[in-house]
Amino acid sequence: MATLTTDRRSGKIAGYNVQWYDGKKRFTIHLGSKTYAKKTAERFKDIVEALLFYRRNGITTPEKTVENWLQNAPVELRAKLAKADLLVVDEAKTCQQLWEAFLKFKSAEIKLKTVKGYQESRLRFFEVFLPEEPIEKITAVLNWAVDQDWLTKSPAHEIPRGSFRNREYDRFIRWRSMLNCWTLVPIRNGGRLLHWRGLAACVVLQNCNSYDGKDVNWAQNRFLVYSPKTERHVNHATRLVPLFDELRQELERLFDGNASEYVVQSHQGTAWSLYEPLQEIAKRAGLGRIKCPFRNMRRSRSNEVVRRWGETKESLWIGHTADVMERHYRQLTDEDYAKAAGEVTR
Repeated sequence: MATLTTDRRSGKIAGYNVQWYDGKKRFTIHLGSKTYAKKTAERFKDIVEALLFYRRNGITTPEKTVENWLQNAPVELRAKLAKADLLVVDEAKTCQQLWEAFLKFKSAEIKLKTVKGYQESRLRFFEVFLPEEPIEKITAVLNWAVDQDWLTKSPAHEIPRGSFRNREYDRFIRWRSMLNCWTLVPIRNGGRLLHWRGLAACVVLQNCNSYDGKDVNWAQNRFLVYSPKTERHVNHATRLVPLFDELRQELERLFDGNASEYVVQSHQGTAWSLYEPLQEIAKRAGLGRIKCPFRNMRRSRSNEVVRRWGETKESLWIGHTADVMERHYRQLTDEDYAKAAGEVTR
């Protein structure tokens, strides 16, 4: 039989003591009042009594309510029970062990570039958590650890999932507006000149996985795009995309011997950033500052393709489903409102 007493210091409740005697030794588990309420302490006493009963009677399978409590109990309370020899607790896996196993598991199925990204995340992770920290004490996403039976559930299982739909910085950017930006005088970035004319062409060739144009079918006006992110799915490793007239013009400029103008090609293998230089050029072109410029350019092109050729072709050419287009790319423009207003006033 366990007892619960109140621990008072200077007239104030400092905590609660759960005590029992096993015939040879008296045990005491202290629960601080700042961490545990009296109701929790009372429930903990009941659990101790149940575990003592199981031990005396050789019961190895606890009642469902006791089992659920033990599975959901804080790590500290489970450790206290283990120290009192009332509970067998498996050795806690550490953050270091988790990362080593996770990277070994992932490196066999993902691209080298993604592995490097995980390594960078690992470095940032250990800026916050200690390598020897038990993984049960962290609140990061640990679903993988659950799948591997390292944990019975993720410590973050009750944390609501955030939304991936952030449309705060949506902005429609016309193709011609971007061409106006790219034809401006190049600017310096870290001592290098950034030539923006033909950026679209170089992105095309980069998606084709080469810069020699072998995947561009000039006769049929189409090019082959490689998709590393979806190649593990059947028939999703590549897709054919029309060589839109605007892109063809830029590609022809490249293969006419003007490769030095192309920012992506001329800075391959170097450490460079396009974001801030683009902001300066956009400002010169009268567009102001563009938040999330490359995401908005992709979204704008997707909307233009939808309006001209429909949702099915947009999904096949741009490389995402109609549902993704609807949730993340669909965008209204000034022309949409003007057209609707014109129809209303007729």
